[in-house]
Amino acid sequence: MTSREAKGIRTLSEDLRLACMRISRRVRFESGDVIAPHQFSVLCRLEHGPLTPRALADVENVSAPSMTRTVGGLVDDGYVTRSEHPDDGRQVLVTITDAGQDVLATTRRRRDMWMVERVTELSADERVTLTEAAQILTKIAAR
Repeated sequence: MTSREAKGIRTLSEDLRLACMRISRRVRFESGDVIAPHQFSVLCRLEHGPLTPRALADVENVSAPSMTRTVGGLVDDGYVTRSEHPDDGRQVLVTITDAGQDVLATTRRRRDMWMVERVTELSADERVTLTEAAQILTKIAAR
């Protein structure tokens, strides 16, 4: 690889990273005032089954006290419940409620609608390119 090719790859990599970050940030905030992005992320994790606050903190890459505050807010809003862990009385399990499932569905619809509106504005050729790019980005993300 020549230095010119290497520079081109670095530039492309930076452009892709920035575009992905901007889209991700914008989509995260399409939930409006209903739920904060970090709360949405926790609800997504709980949709697959109950977890302890420690497991949530680990998977979300935040401190235990931070997750305790997040879970507390979700409990206060009625989106999750806490219950005793069946195997370890020192722990609790956090479970998503029906209201939490509803807010997940609403938020996803809003976020999807935002993206649909933007993709609709593109030409047919641009949509074909994005289809190919989505497959490539999925491949990159899997590594």
